[in-house]
Amino acid sequence: MPAESISKILKTLPSNPGVYQYFDKEGRIIYIGKAKNLKKRVMSYFNKDASLTGKIRVLVSKIADIRWIVVDSEYDALLLENNLIKEYQPRYNIMLKDDKTYPWICIKKEPFPRVFPTRNLVKDGSEYFGPYASVKMMNTLLDLVRQLYPLRNCSLNLGKKQIEAGKYKVCLEYHIGNCLGPCEGLQSEEDYMETIRGIRSIIRGNIGMVRNQLHELMKQHADAFAFEKAQIIKEKIELLDRFQSKSLVVNPSINNVDVFSIIEDAQAAYVNFVKVASGAIIQSHTVELKKKLDETTEELLSLAIADLHPRFTSGATEIIVPLMPEFQLPGITYTVPQRGDKKQLLELSERNAKYYQLDKQRQKELVDPERRVNRILDTIKKDLGLKEQPLHMECFDNSNIQGSFPVAALVVFRHAKPEKKDYRHFNIKTVEGPNDFASMEEVVYRRYSRLLEEGSSLPQVVIIDGGKGQLSSAMTSIQKLGLQDKIQLIGIAKKLEELYFPGDPLPLHLDKKSETLKVIQQMRDEAHRFGITHHRKRREKGTIKTSLSDIGGIGSATAQTLLRKFKSVKNIRSATLDELKAAIGNNRAEIVYAHFAEEKEKKQDK
Repeated sequence: MPAESISKILKTLPSNPGVYQYFDKEGRIIYIGKAKNLKKRVMSYFNKDASLTGKIRVLVSKIADIRWIVVDSEYDALLLENNLIKEYQPRYNIMLKDDKTYPWICIKKEPFPRVFPTRNLVKDGSEYFGPYASVKMMNTLLDLVRQLYPLRNCSLNLGKKQIEAGKYKVCLEYHIGNCLGPCEGLQSEEDYMETIRGIRSIIRGNIGMVRNQLHELMKQHADAFAFEKAQIIKEKIELLDRFQSKSLVVNPSINNVDVFSIIEDAQAAYVNFVKVASGAIIQSHTVELKKKLDETTEELLSLAIADLHPRFTSGATEIIVPLMPEFQLPGITYTVPQRGDKKQLLELSERNAKYYQLDKQRQKELVDPERRVNRILDTIKKDLGLKEQPLHMECFDNSNIQGSFPVAALVVFRHAKPEKKDYRHFNIKTVEGPNDFASMEEVVYRRYSRLLEEGSSLPQVVIIDGGKGQLSSAMTSIQKLGLQDKIQLIGIAKKLEELYFPGDPLPLHLDKKSETLKVIQQMRDEAHRFGITHHRKRREKGTIKTSLSDIGGIGSATAQTLLRKFKSVKNIRSATLDELKAAIGNNRAEIVYAHFAEEKEKKQDK
């Protein structure tokens, strides 16, 4: 549709609440939205002065026709929008996803209704309660119902005519006490429906009302001296109390409340719904909303509430939320708690949403392991302000003890995973004494000058284990090699886990749970482990060389044998000739013994 045709439509838009629909040139609905004022909302898409995002500009470029539906209120607009999105699933709308068919508890619309779990909702007038994200919670409720109330579980048509005609006979369930025999007219429909009313109350969380009814019935039996019946009712009350005590999570005075929480990532939002009655959670459900047009948190939360609140047929008059939604539900009060029991409930709901998000990520990563690697690399790229994914990262660590046997270790990570075959050790050659800064400058220069000579690929990121001094020394070598624009150097200080960038006096503090920080810490710890192992070997070899390997005719293998046997050079020096012969044989034992005997004589002469 030409621009002038769109302009004519915009002029005819009403200022009422309603739902608008955008169509493309093929006549397909590409977007459905709600508005408190249709004219203002729709015109905002075509206002050239508006700061529209790239995604919205793409949407507007595809609009060929606009239609709308006027309703009485913003809430009605929200409900209609939700229903239309589910029906047409437009390309640019938020998609609310339930990845599973969750079970419901059904009270069947029939004479003497059955109560059973199902995953199929049939529009036949039956009552459905749920859905239950936890099958265990649903089964716990059904077990409680079966223990409290005798119900039929057969599929017979218990119409009045069939019962009066004596068409049916009681089955085993009647004889073992699980059913009161309505098929033979042994239980009236009125009495059976009273049972159904009690079951309905329990499923809805009104356990207190059911308990009071049972308590009154127990008193009636006791007053009539029917003590066995009274005892049965007492046991049922105790069963209810046990069930309620297991479900108690907060103050029991918090009654008939719904809780909605939301967490987000770049692609989706996750909204958790919790229903609370008498301080007990009786339902919990989480949905995923796929983002399409940079929707606000308020929009996402509003859509989820509009879908879940009527779906769960909640009678709650209060909804606990982390922020105020875009619309007001009739007869509902929103609460944004700052502290106390309601704040605890909101945090519990947020944990459920977080667990759901993590579970979804794990499922995707099991199907596509590369997805996790790409997500981590994208996170590192974003956190460190890199131009590209750090597919190749390296980390240096110096190791020396009081300046003796200085070494450095290099570890290599590719795709955020250790590449152990590329690990390298460096023995410091040009630095005398314990000078970590000069040592770091040497090994960094040696490493990357070598890679340049070989024509090997360079890392995108190099981690230096140390603060500003170590980082500055490494940067000196990088600049000498002209690699300052090709390699990003980062120093990590151990004490506060601060990240330093060359030339920046202020450190970067990442969240302790950040995946970026965890990868950098893993590299630092791996470099330290690798360096310490090499340093220990050098130190051992140095000890052997200075004390034993200087003896003519004694090699390193013999020296190692002596150290394993006698534990130290001091013990070897004071060993007898026979002890040495037992360890390394006659000839070599005599050489070692003669060496230390001569050494003693020289000391005595001095």
